[in-house]
Amino acid sequence: MGIGDIDSENDVLSAEAEFEIFYRREFASLAVVAGTVAADRSIGEDIAQEALSKASGQWAKVSVLDKPGAWVRRVAINLAIGRKRRSVTEAKALLKLGPTAAVAGETRRGDPAVWAAVDQLAPKQRAVIALHYLEDRPVAEIAEILDISVSAATSNLHKARTNLADKLGESHG
Repeated sequence: MGIGDIDSENDVLSAEAEFEIFYRREFASLAVVAGTVAADRSIGEDIAQEALSKASGQWAKVSVLDKPGAWVRRVAINLAIGRKRRSVTEAKALLKLGPTAAVAGETRRGDPAVWAAVDQLAPKQRAVIALHYLEDRPVAEIAEILDISVSAATSNLHKARTNLADKLGESHG
């Protein structure tokens, strides 16, 4: 092992330590800001975690900014605004679905255009829509049921919502 290898190893360790300090300093206030912007303080921590995860992935670039805290807040605010927009779109879609979920052997109630759009989705997207909206299951449980990662379940749900919005002519962010 050469001297350059040791310096490189120390640089990595110090970058990790530097990010950990940044994370601890920023998380609590970032969670409050994100929750406030999303108008749902209960998801503020999730948004803060996601924004800090993005910062971690780009730490070499973010750490040299004049204000890395401002960068991570901008990311968190953008994520929070996106979630708020999606929740409004979801509410509209749920209203179109109607108050009654489908039961085996029953005709699905609600707006037939919404169900026609759901029927056009890819199978995994239909599954996440059914589990999330008809059975009110959280994403982690959907992931477990479908034997996929939480990230894959989240991605499928996002794609399904986007595809439904496109098919139904809704605007989305």
